[in-house]
Amino acid sequence: PWNIYMFYGDKKLLKDCYENIKRYVDRITEASPGYVTYWGLGDWVPVKSKTPKEFTSTIYYYLDASILAKAAKIFGNEKDFIKYSNLALLIKDTINAKYFDDEKYIYGSGFQTELSTALYWDIVPESYKKKVSEKLAEKVIADNKHIDVGLLGSKSILNALSENGYSDLAYEVATQTDFPSWGAWIQDGSNTLYEDWKVDEDRKGAMSRNHIMFGEISAWFYKALGGIKPDPLKPGFKNILLNPNFIKKLDHFDAHFNGPYGPIKSSWKRKGRFIYYYVNIPPNSTAKLTLDCEKILQKEDLNFLKNESGKFQTELISGQYHFKLLR
Repeated sequence: PWNIYMFYGDKKLLKDCYENIKRYVDRITEASPGYVTYWGLGDWVPVKSKTPKEFTSTIYYYLDASILAKAAKIFGNEKDFIKYSNLALLIKDTINAKYFDDEKYIYGSGFQTELSTALYWDIVPESYKKKVSEKLAEKVIADNKHIDVGLLGSKSILNALSENGYSDLAYEVATQTDFPSWGAWIQDGSNTLYEDWKVDEDRKGAMSRNHIMFGEISAWFYKALGGIKPDPLKPGFKNILLNPNFIKKLDHFDAHFNGPYGPIKSSWKRKGRFIYYYVNIPPNSTAKLTLDCEKILQKEDLNFLKNESGKFQTELISGQYHFKLLR
């Protein structure tokens, strides 16, 4: 329901499910003294490293409470907003107190799933994000730039890397072709998503070969390489967040997404040190554009300012734009 609201701006499903979401969160709270839950399957079908189930389940408990608090605010339920905002904060503080080592900058054993879920779902305190991101990158490199995650880690690993300054490393992980990787399935002749990273004949006969659970990589191409994301403050792509990552090992990339207001396009081409970037914002929409480059050589008479991370930002209205960037 939350993602339907984010992508379409339609509150109906969220409204219809509000009481059920509330009952679910209340049930987990009732069964979870100390704000740690063991409910769920955990990081299902991991490659080798097994993240404790209570770690990932508690992160998703936090996420559920956070979504419930946001929904309460949308529907004007101040009492629930305060209650579940406080609950989410208590869960988050519990995760950090129980699992975070602020000297080693890792969660738990420092597995890919532990570090990436904590980063992606905003568990990591702001002052530690850079260090935890570095530890995640180090861990991925130590794992030969291959995934070592299960179901829940596959949702977070690429996003956590690309959203914290390691988009090139994320791309290397995403495009590996030997086990364990998404590409290993392609090498095996698959054109669908498997239920397991393993592709041996015995395992293939016992699993689904058309399974969505490892499918976040498809969304990652749009979010990280195209940089297209909905704005939580103006959902349904009424305002679009554009933050493309210009991957060094790619010469070009095209992302086209049909939003509620029309086609959103974000495409770029590399020529030497120059990036030629094209954007289309559909009618009745706006966008916040963030560009990570050395200099903007062609800027369409727009006023760019640098944010706290040193990236260029500007606001776009409906229309087509062409930019020339120096990288």
